Amino acid sequence: MNPAEKARIQDVPQMHHLINSFAGKDDMLARSLSELYENLRDYFVIRNDDRVIACAALHLTWSDLAEIRAVAVAEDYQRQGIGGQLVAACLEEARTIGIATVFCLTYRPAFFEKFGLAQVDRMELPRKVWTECYRCPKFPDCEEVALILNLEVLP
Repeated sequence: MNPAEKARIQDVPQMHHLINSFAGKDDMLARSLSELYENLRDYFVIRNDDRVIACAALHLTWSDLAEIRAVAVAEDYQRQGIGGQLVAACLEEARTIGIATVFCLTYRPAFFEKFGLAQVDRMELPRKVWTECYRCPKFPDCEEVALILNLEVLP
């Protein structure tokens, strides 16, 4: 198994299948192929040989704010620390590029709390983070939990 690395164009079909397999179970928001191609630079993947077994994205929403999104690990590779490697890669990139605050919206808050993210009321998040929520079939009655982390940014 390889470490987390930036996604490549040829990874997109596998990322699409992985993410949407979880979206089909209402575990996360579905992503279209066009959205994945447009935001490819946001994504990290972990591969086992040529198979993408996990992915996650750090999506910039403003000069001081980014979202960790689309964290997905193939079911046969879960509970091995792979998701944690991806979140760590996202947090490291956020620090490196100077992002002060990272947030996520999730049904699995305990997973993100292990990395220092703390639960907040969703209404405390800036309005610009709601862009994707409007296209979600569960909006406005979503049960996702908002978490946030203020980072110590590298000089």
